Amino acid sequence: MFDVALSSAGATIALATSHDENYPPENIIDGSLDTFWPTTGMFPQEFIISFSTLMSIGSIKILCSNVKDLCVEKSTKTEPVEFEPLVDKEFENTEGQMQRDEIKIPVTSACHLRFLIKSGFDHFVSIHNVSVDGTAVH
Repeated sequence: MFDVALSSAGATIALATSHDENYPPENIIDGSLDTFWPTTGMFPQEFIISFSTLMSIGSIKILCSNVKDLCVEKSTKTEPVEFEPLVDKEFENTEGQMQRDEIKIPVTSACHLRFLIKSGFDHFVSIHNVSVDGTAVH
């Protein structure tokens, strides 16, 4: 298993609901912990990571700040449509400190993962990194 959500592994951001040219959503998958994607002050916010091919995935790691409620969904379709729920996650308030979490999921297949940020502990949240342990399905 390796991080299939890296841009260097062929992953892309198919959609993001907020955009700032200084902090593009591609920062989520660039492999650096020093870059990030901020949201605007409205909820929900979402972003979709698309893989280069169908992947078998087993866990998701996320580094973020001020996220309260997060829903992760998957799609096995060629296009990022027809998502099905994978997991709902409620984060602890870390008082402005980074939130690091490994979201355990049953091993599953996905071409796309949608991250729906339902609420935050502040008006703005930031996603610094998402890594997904997986391998290509042959």
